[in-house]
Amino acid sequence: METLQRTANRGSVSTGYDVDNSCKFEADNTEYLHRTVSSAGNRDVGTVSCWVKRTELGAHMYLFTFGNTDNDTGRTYIKFQNTNTLRVGGGSTLWRETDRLFRDTASWYHIVVAFDTTQSTANDRIKIYINGVQETSFSTTNNPSQNDDLGINFEKQTIGFNSIDNDSPFSGYMTEIVGLDGTASDATSFGEFDSDTGIWIPKSVSASGTNGFYLDFEDSSNMGNDKSGGTDFTENNIAAADQATDTCTNNFCTWLSDGTLFNAGTDNETFSEGGTKFNTRAGTGWTTAYPTQSFAGGKWYMEVKVHETSATTMYGAMPVTRINSRTYQDLHLGQDTDGSIGIYANNGQIYIGTAGSGGSGGALSAGDIVGIAIDMENYKIYFAVNNTYVESGDPAGNSNGRGIEPEPYVFAISHYTTTTVEETNFGGYTAMSDTHTNNDGNGHGNFVYAPPSGFLACCTKNLAETGG
Repeated sequence: METLQRTANRGSVSTGYDVDNSCKFEADNTEYLHRTVSSAGNRDVGTVSCWVKRTELGAHMYLFTFGNTDNDTGRTYIKFQNTNTLRVGGGSTLWRETDRLFRDTASWYHIVVAFDTTQSTANDRIKIYINGVQETSFSTTNNPSQNDDLGINFEKQTIGFNSIDNDSPFSGYMTEIVGLDGTASDATSFGEFDSDTGIWIPKSVSASGTNGFYLDFEDSSNMGNDKSGGTDFTENNIAAADQATDTCTNNFCTWLSDGTLFNAGTDNETFSEGGTKFNTRAGTGWTTAYPTQSFAGGKWYMEVKVHETSATTMYGAMPVTRINSRTYQDLHLGQDTDGSIGIYANNGQIYIGTAGSGGSGGALSAGDIVGIAIDMENYKIYFAVNNTYVESGDPAGNSNGRGIEPEPYVFAISHYTTTTVEETNFGGYTAMSDTHTNNDGNGHGNFVYAPPSGFLACCTKNLAETGG
C-alpha cells in the first residue's frame, strides 16, 4: 500500500539547528493569528517562509492573507486549494497554482514564496520553493504588472485564515514562520540540504524590514510572539495548549487522515486536533484508523482516552503485511489470528482474532487512559488502564506481555457502528485535557503517564536512533 511504504521515509532529523515547537491550527475552531501594522512597508518586494504539516485534505485552507481589500493590489494570499494544490494570488487574480499536490499528511513541507514586482521578467515577480527546490510546473501562471503594489507588508497580516472573506481556516501544524519586508529571498535563506541524507532541513533564520516577522512558538503564554521585535500577532482561539513538539526536525506520528488506508465501512470519520482526534459516526460495520509511522524494531508507547463506558472500540496494533495484503475495507482489530491484537473497551478483554480473554477484568470507563506499549525487540505488546498494566504485565521487565509476530507493526484503533470520539496521544500533541508532562527516556513526547523504561514516543528522532 502506498501510504505505509511512504512512511518508511521518516522525514527530517536535524543534525544541527533544532526546531522545538510548532503551533497546532484547527479549522473547526477557527484558530488563527493576526495583526494590523501601523504603517506600510515595501509593498513591491517581500518573502514568506514557513514549515507546514497538513492534517486535513480536500478543503480550501489559507496559510496567509495580507492586505485590507479584496483586489489585486489590496490583498495577497497563499492557500491550499480543495484539490490539494497550492495557490498564490492577489484579490480575484490567481497568479500561480501548482501542478504538485500536497496530500502527504505524514510529512512536513517547507514553503517559500518570494514577491518582487520590480523585476522586468514577468515570471520572476513571483517565485515558489518547495523543500528547497523552485517550482516550475504550474496549471495556472499569471503575473502582477511591473512595480505593482501588493498586499504584502501592509495593514492586516493573517496566518491560518482568510481574513478578507472570513473563511477557509487551516488545519495542521506550522512553525518557523518568517516574513521579509523588502527582500525577495530563495529557499537557501531558510534551509539547506543535509550533506549525509540529502533531506531538506531548516537553519537559523531571522526577519527583516519594517513589517517583517518571525514566529517560533516557543512561548506558550504568547503564541503570537514576534521574535523579530515587531508587533505581536493576536491569537484567535489559539491557547497555550496548542503549542506542540511535533516539528520539522522531530516529526511525530499522527493518524492518517487522507483516506489512503482507512477502513471506513459505511461510517464517516472526521479527523481534527492535529491528526490526534477523530469522530466516528453511526453506521454499519467496523472502522479502523492507521497512523503515519510504522516500526520494525525498538520499543514504542502511545495513549488513548476512553470516551464511552463499555465502548465498542478496540485499541491495539496490526502487522503492516496484513494491511498490505488485504483491502483496507476488510481490516479491523479482533478479526483474524494473524498478529493483530487489541484490548476491547466493551469488556476489557484482549482479542487476537474474534476470541477475547484476560485483560483488565471488566469494561473500560469513560475517562480511562489506555496505554499501549509495543516491544519490537522481544515481540510483545502490553496494555495499561490508568497506568496499571493488565495481566500483571511488566514492559520494562519483559514479562507477562502478549506475543506478536516478528514483523513491522503499526498502532491501530477499530470501532463498531456507534458514534464516538477517540482522543489519542503519540507525544507530539494531544487534545486530551488531562495533564501530560511525562517525557520518554530520550526526553521526547508529553504523556499523561510516563512510558515504561526503554519505551519511546513515535517520532523521527527516536526512529533514527533505534533504526525502528
